[in-house]
Amino acid sequence: MSLLRKIRDTGRVAEPAPPRPRAAPPPAARDLGGSAQVRCVDAGSCNGCEIEIAAAFGPVYDAERYGARMVASPRHADVALVTGPVTRNMAEPLRRTVAAMPEPRVVVAVGDCAVNCGEFAGGYGVEGAVGDVVPVDVEVRGCPPRPEEIVAALRTVTGR
Repeated sequence: MSLLRKIRDTGRVAEPAPPRPRAAPPPAARDLGGSAQVRCVDAGSCNGCEIEIAAAFGPVYDAERYGARMVASPRHADVALVTGPVTRNMAEPLRRTVAAMPEPRVVVAVGDCAVNCGEFAGGYGVEGAVGDVVPVDVEVRGCPPRPEEIVAALRTVTGR
């Protein structure tokens, strides 16, 4: 019984939500209505950004409380989180994935490699940055970016 008493006496413990993002949402995000379905696309990364995205959607940072939810299909997605430099083999699949997303759609480049190819710039198998292959609406810099920055970018998209 002492555990239940302790839970009752302690009450609910949670950190306050960070302040709302000040950046204006991209034009395509204004029609999303405060929630976004997110599809992650690895275009050739080292998986550092994927670990941080998993942390952003985990119980500590909980991006879902701000209206961002992961989906498995690009046909259900409003937002594409793209990581890594786009390799030659992933350029066409990335174009097709973004084309399969319904309008309005938002593309978020996550990590330095997605923004400017990072350490992989000039590699023989690299097509270019994400912005060279598909139009990018939001950029998240860092190698890898912290989960707070990924959540902040998603909050900019959802407006929450």
